[in-house]
Amino acid sequence: MDEKLKTGTTTVGILCSNGVVIAADKRATMGYLVASKDVTKVIEITDNIAVTIAGGVGDAQILTKYLRSQMQLYEIRKKKKPTVKAAATLLANILFSGKGGFFPYYVQLLMAGEDNEGFHLFTIGPDGSTLEDKYISTGSGSVIAYGVLEDNFKEGLDTGVAVNLAARAISAAIQRDIYTGNDMDVFILNKKGINKLNKKEIEEHLKK
Repeated sequence: MDEKLKTGTTTVGILCSNGVVIAADKRATMGYLVASKDVTKVIEITDNIAVTIAGGVGDAQILTKYLRSQMQLYEIRKKKKPTVKAAATLLANILFSGKGGFFPYYVQLLMAGEDNEGFHLFTIGPDGSTLEDKYISTGSGSVIAYGVLEDNFKEGLDTGVAVNLAARAISAAIQRDIYTGNDMDVFILNKKGINKLNKKEIEEHLKK
């Protein structure tokens, strides 16, 4: 049995006409043990870029802390904010460099952000592979979440509709995937920055 602390996880990202919606459950597991019921799996890297984490908790924490520091250095040196693609490329390079080592990073990450070219959504695999898409799900419950996304996603959704869709996708995974559970976090990333919805707002969306 692998006793490494994992987020298990279902995360979802949806690209919208006026922003990006990202969501994740809050359960962390260690083998068959629920190690925590209140893990934050959406990490703010800058005021316009956020990452969701799936996989090993320690690996994800180290990677996001390093990425945050590198983005701060980038802004100081270049005197401008990094693009989302630049952040995704740096993270992919870090992951790829560990592929041939004894301890590769055990993670699958979703990156959402906004820059001068608009809103972006990337998935970044443990081997450094990078894919930009309009909707993405990662983690153990992603197969279930994708069923909801595939059936309901439409081009040009606004963030209000996308919040409902993301919450429904996470809720479906919570009901069917043993490693996904214990509520969810939902964030809207738009021109105003990164905003977390409160529990009441999420519950209202799930009733629609």
